[in-house]
Amino acid sequence: MGSTTGPRGARVELSGWGWRHSGRTAHALRGVDLTVEPGERILLLGASGAGKSTLLHALAGLTGPDGAIAGDQEGTLLVDGAPADRRRGAVGLVGQDPETQLVMARAGDDVAFGPENLGVAPELIWPRVDAALAAVGFPYGRSHPTGALSGGEKQRLALAGALAMRPRLLLLDEPTANLDPEGAAHVRGVLSTLLMETEATLVLVEHRVADVVDLVDRVVVLEPGGGVAADGPPGPVFTEHGAALAAQGVWIPGADPAPAVPVAPGGPVLAEAAGVAARTPREPGVRAAPPRTVLSDVDLAVAAGTATALTGPNGAGKSTLLMMLAGLTRPHRGVVLPRGPLAGADRRPLCRWPARRLARHVGTVFQHAEDQFVTGTVRDELLFAPLRAGAARAEAEGWVGELLERLRLTALADMHPYTLSGGEKRRLSVATALSSGPLHAPDVLVLDEPTFGQDTRTWRELVELLGALRAEGRAVVMATHDEPLLRSLADVRVRVAGGRTEACGDGTERAGPRPERDGG
Repeated sequence: MGSTTGPRGARVELSGWGWRHSGRTAHALRGVDLTVEPGERILLLGASGAGKSTLLHALAGLTGPDGAIAGDQEGTLLVDGAPADRRRGAVGLVGQDPETQLVMARAGDDVAFGPENLGVAPELIWPRVDAALAAVGFPYGRSHPTGALSGGEKQRLALAGALAMRPRLLLLDEPTANLDPEGAAHVRGVLSTLLMETEATLVLVEHRVADVVDLVDRVVVLEPGGGVAADGPPGPVFTEHGAALAAQGVWIPGADPAPAVPVAPGGPVLAEAAGVAARTPREPGVRAAPPRTVLSDVDLAVAAGTATALTGPNGAGKSTLLMMLAGLTRPHRGVVLPRGPLAGADRRPLCRWPARRLARHVGTVFQHAEDQFVTGTVRDELLFAPLRAGAARAEAEGWVGELLERLRLTALADMHPYTLSGGEKRRLSVATALSSGPLHAPDVLVLDEPTFGQDTRTWRELVELLGALRAEGRAVVMATHDEPLLRSLADVRVRVAGGRTEACGDGTERAGPRPERDGG
């Protein structure tokens, strides 16, 4: 793919380094002593909330006196002998949420943004842009609107933007988390080629440890609120510390969690999509591309007491279909109707239900967690739905307290939701959909990537909570690329590809021609 980074990697030195976020009493990290030599490839591990993303942000120069993230710093953090906030041009960061990294309306302009700000000669910028887009397998041209991309496509675009800057220090925070299996494998191949062709230093955070362990030559494990708990080549680290790390929630190759999930009871159909089609919004401007069809003639039935999983490639329309099933998006054509017991509440299409009624019967977890936060603290966020629905405060507080404990959010109860890490935000977003308690939970739960960014302990709790609601007769519908989640919870897998769906009731995916009506 050609060289996409500079001729040599950066050197990183941390001595007694610590960081405390503004408004927090506890340090995210403290006493970190770490040296990374030029060209080293580091896999950064730790339990959810251990400070992995915080460390990446610090290496990218986003903390410190002149940084964008407010807080208190101690110790020293140097990149090539200078404070990190003075070396930003040498560093490329792809964060957990690519949505926050896209700054331009068109894909090519977004990738060009970094090189332009680094003063790259204009005649060199567009060859860099094209090479970076091709390297990550971006499926559209330069002019494609960034607002029309799926989460996985935005992740690819953000990675292309980092590669086009040709950084000497590349920082990647869950770079394949929202990608389909084929896309994740492609990105790993890109990174492997990149690391062979250049001497760029890599610091990688990734929960799919088994998939990336061959890319790195060193594993560094962070202690929550502390420093480095383990450091060395992958084999010795996993051999010597594997059991202890697994107990802390770190994903260890060959040690996937085994949640206790009751058998799915099944039940009547609660919602049905019939002949549903969806199109992209019309873009402004006389030269804007016309709307394109995302989904066409989709039929899908969602039954009580089952978990339905939407799988398939990025950009196929999984999130779009979820939002229509949740009643939050009106189909371009076709209809999503309540069925069975759900029709007893309102027989109109779900998209025509009043907001309060829809929220009572259909709980939704968005792809971007921040889209659903409406209060100023974690605790108030969880109390909002049950109190609004008329639950007694004592009952609501009891269940919310249990959720906080099970999902390891108790210490964050008084924090603003926007200040949480990516994994913590995801846990909170799922918890809000469950906050009415087992007896008052919505009839249908619609979740977009519900296990993103979780360590093994919180992953297990989330799966067991969803399994318990399924056992009580709720319908669970989720879009996910998480294979352990699919194995543990999915009763029906619906593959979304090419604007169509195909489903099987035996939990497997079936290839081949699409039947006349499927998903029932």
